[in-house]
Amino acid sequence: MQWVWTNFDTIWGLTLAHVGLSVIPIVVGFVLSIPLGYAASRSKVARSVLLTAGGILYTIPSLALFVAIPVIIGGAILDPRNVVIALTIYAVAIMVRTAADAFASVPADVQDSATAIGFSGVQRFFAVDLPLAGPVLLAGIRVVSVSTVSLLSIGAIIGVSNLGSLFTDGFQRNFYTEIWTGLVCILLVALVFDVVLVVIARILMPWNRRSSARSVRAHARRAALS
Repeated sequence: MQWVWTNFDTIWGLTLAHVGLSVIPIVVGFVLSIPLGYAASRSKVARSVLLTAGGILYTIPSLALFVAIPVIIGGAILDPRNVVIALTIYAVAIMVRTAADAFASVPADVQDSATAIGFSGVQRFFAVDLPLAGPVLLAGIRVVSVSTVSLLSIGAIIGVSNLGSLFTDGFQRNFYTEIWTGLVCILLVALVFDVVLVVIARILMPWNRRSSARSVRAHARRAALS
C-alpha cells in the first residue's frame, strides 16, 4: 500500500487516461450500431452481411489491429487515436448483433398499431422501436463497456498510456504490487462504468423499472400462493 500512496498521482493520471480513451469507443460504437442493427433487423440479407462482418472483425487480434490502424489511416503508431478507432470497431462488432436482436424483439403488432395511428417511419423508430428495444440495448452496451475497458490495457504495449502501463512496467521490473494495482484499478473502472450505464438507463427508461418491479411482485405473489 505504501507504493500506491507514494505513486497515487501517477495512478490517478493513468486512470483518467483510461477512462477518457474508453468512453469514446463505447459511445461512438453504440451510436453506430443503432442504425446498423435496425437495418439488420429489417432485412435478412443485411442481417447476414452485417453480423458476418461483425464476427470477422471481432476475431482480429487486438494488438494486430492497434498496429494496423496507423498504417491504414497514415498516423503515428503511438497516436492514441489508433487505439480509439480499433476499440470502436470492436464495439460495433459486438453491439451490432445485440442491436439487431433488440429491434427484432419489438412486437410486430405494436409496430403495426403505431403505423395505423399515423406514425411515420422515423416517428415510429424513436417513439416505439427504440424505447422497446432499450432493455436489450442496455445489456449489449454493458458488455461493450467491460470489453472496451479490458482491451484498452493492451494499448500500453504499443506505448499508449493507460492503466495497462502498470502491467507492462510491473512485468519489466518483476514488481507484482504494480501489476495488482493496475488490475484492481481496471476492475474498478469497469464497475463504475457499469453502474453509470444502469443509472442512465433507469433515468431514460423508467417504464422498464416499473415493469421489473411488477414482475418481482407477481413472482412474489405466485410464490406465496404456492
